[in-house]
Parts: sequence; C-alpha cells; structure tokens
Amino acid sequence: MEATAASLPDTLLQWVATLGKGVVGRVERHVARREAWLVDVERSIGPPLEGFLRIDRAPRKGSHVSLRREALICAALRPRGIPVPALLGWNEEHHAALFSREPGRADIHDLKDVRQQRRVMEDFIDIIARLHQLKPETLGLNDELGQWQLSPRQCALDDVDRQLQLLQGFLSQYKDPLITYGVQWLRRFVPDSVARVALVQGDTGPVNFLFQGDCVTAVVDWEWGHWGDPMEDLGNICVREFWNPSGGLTGLFHRYEQASGISYRRSAAQYYRVQQNVRGMMPIHAACQYPPPGQSLAWYLCYRYVGDRATCEALASAMNIDIERPDLPDEGCAGILTNAAVGHLRDDVMPALSTPIALSRADDVAILMQCADRVHRLGAEMRARDCEEVAQLLGSKVADYDRAMCQLSDAIVTMQLEDAALLPYLARRAYRDEWLYWPVTRLYPERCWSDLD
Repeated sequence: MEATAASLPDTLLQWVATLGKGVVGRVERHVARREAWLVDVERSIGPPLEGFLRIDRAPRKGSHVSLRREALICAALRPRGIPVPALLGWNEEHHAALFSREPGRADIHDLKDVRQQRRVMEDFIDIIARLHQLKPETLGLNDELGQWQLSPRQCALDDVDRQLQLLQGFLSQYKDPLITYGVQWLRRFVPDSVARVALVQGDTGPVNFLFQGDCVTAVVDWEWGHWGDPMEDLGNICVREFWNPSGGLTGLFHRYEQASGISYRRSAAQYYRVQQNVRGMMPIHAACQYPPPGQSLAWYLCYRYVGDRATCEALASAMNIDIERPDLPDEGCAGILTNAAVGHLRDDVMPALSTPIALSRADDVAILMQCADRVHRLGAEMRARDCEEVAQLLGSKVADYDRAMCQLSDAIVTMQLEDAALLPYLARRAYRDEWLYWPVTRLYPERCWSDLD
C-alpha cells in the first residue's frame, strides 16, 4: 500500500475492502480542500474497484451542509439519468461515503480550445436544466432536505439563515462590515417570485463536474444540495465561472431557459450571484480565523480576499453603483529571512517530496511565510487608511482598525449609511486586502465576472 500523508482507521479500510469484495491496494490522499482519498480494491476476478472515499471526521450536528446529504442526493439522482457518482456505501461510524470514481477531468478552465469549453458548458447547462425539471416529490429526499414547498423569501434566505445560525458563536465575536452589509442587502432585495421550486445543487458550475471530450461525465460535490429557486444555481454558475474561467456565459442562460422551460431572470441571477458569495464567504472567514486541521489555510485566505472583492463587485453591479480601485503604495522587498526560508523550501525540500499532498502543503508554507512578511511590512499602512476612511463615513474618529470595523458594522445594522457611500468604501478595503495578501490571492489572479446576457 502506498504511503499516505495521514492514516485511515483500519476498520474503515476493512469496510472498503468488504464493499469491494477484495483487498485494498492503492490508497492516495486526493489534493482537495475537503478530505478525500483515491482507493482501489483488487479483486480475484474482474477489474479492480476504483473508488473515491470522502470523509467528514468532524460532522457538525444540525448542519444543513453534510457529506450524508451528498450521498443521499447522489443515490436519488443517478437512477433518474443525472450523471453523478454512484454511491457504493455509507459508513455511519466514520461518517464516510464511498463513491464510484468516474472518468474525466475537472479542469475546464485549462482547456486551450475555447470551442471545446463552450461545448462542454452547453452539455453541462443542459444537465442542470434536466435537474431542475425533476419533480421534488418524486425524489424521496424530504426526510433529509425537509419539505419542498417554499416561498420566494424562504428560497432566498433559508440557507443564509441556517449558515448564520450555524456560525452564530463565531459571528457574535467577529464583526466584518462586508458580511454585515451583504446579509442585510440579501434581506432587502429578495426576488418577488420563483418560477418553480426544484432541487438545486447549491455549489454548481466549473470544476464541480468532470468531462471527457465535449461531454460531462459526472456532476460532483452535492453537500450544499437543497430545495430552492433554480436561479440560485445560475447564480452559482456565475460564481464558479468567476473562479474558473470557462469561456464566458454569454447565451448559456438563454439556452437553459429553452431546455428547461423555466424563464431566465437576469435580476434574480444577479441576486443569487451575491447570495452565493455572501453565504459562502461566512464559513471562509471563519476558517481563516480558526483554520480546520489538515486543510490549506493558504487557499482559504485566497478565497476570502479574492471573494470579498468579488462580492463588492457583484453588489455594485446589482446596485448600479460605481466603485474603483484605490491607489496602493510601493510594495518594497521581502525580508532576508523570508526569502531564504522560501528558497530552501522550494529549492531543497519540495524536490525531495514524493506525494502530491506533501508538495502542496510545502508550497502552502512558502506562501504563508510570504504573506506574513508582507502583512508585517505593509499592513499597518493599509489599516491606517481604513481607519481614516471609516472615520469619514461615520463622522467621528476611530481608535483602531478592529474598533473601526465594529463601529462600521453597527452603523450598517442601524441603516445609518447610504449605499452609494458605503459600498465604494467596502470595495476599496477589499481591493487593498487582495493586494496586501498577494502571495495567496495570486493563486487565482485577475479573476473577473463574466457577462450575464
């Protein structure tokens, strides 16, 4: 058995072997934000079972996002012609799911042929149209997802409210004005109608599907699946295409309308583009403050600071408010100690590592060291600018950065500020943070929103 970065319980491996009716051979940690493993079970007769093992070592009681939910949704959809991995087994003791390992690749953003990108995206949007046509009452998911009869307000806010409840302890101590404003904005501008309630993936779009040639082989990652407005999935496709540019979205949503029979509403897609970012950024902020063991803080920081900037741009677009990038100081040079340590890691340590997960984590360490150096050299100046601008917004002097963020959040809650003044400041702050944390944000450089038409 190949050496791994972390051990799996013997009882879990025995369970996999029993499911596969053979002997576990290959076990390899998959490089991903959430824990996953590539496992092969060798059998005396026939080809090996090629599995994809997902594990949630610390499931949160009462969470509306879960590996169990993903397993049940995949089990419901595959017989109905939606290409998803087959659920081979669920292990309650270890909160683990063994899925079939479907053929294909996920990196549509790396395709050089934009025509192929378009063909794959068209096949994908046709699948999402078929998904939204399924009748909720026929899927047998009410015990897991709850009742599907929802109002427009419930479709828009139920998952946001669940996220707020789940993170209540964190958010009661953590005051971020963009999160405060984003949640308030979502409550103010709920879409007034929903064409039909459907099963939505809740995290759909590029990289969350596999493809071969021009065709999608499997739509993956269903932890966020729930009943909702189909426009939510279109908003989510916007978000994932932002992170993984795949040839743009022009015309795709009109194709969806023709294939599904569900009207495409641009304003609703704009709303859910913001909703997906706000909902998704809350746990990202929490993970940056309290990094989950065994997961990449560098990637979480990247998601946070690029994501905050993207949220501001999506809000500005929906509100027709102009925002602009602020002037930024000279970056200067990294310290001698940082340069030496990063050089040792990349020139001496990483070439000697043999597993993808070890290489990935070593690169994370180098990036985090560069971030720490940059924040040490440049952070105080950026925070001072924030304090000055918040003082101008509030009309009174603020003591320090943390206090400024608390005071601004309180002013947002009590509706003391006009959108036209507040949003441009939140954008300037986000642009500064993205620049300050450049060693991590360059993991997703120059990301921009695709046109919605």
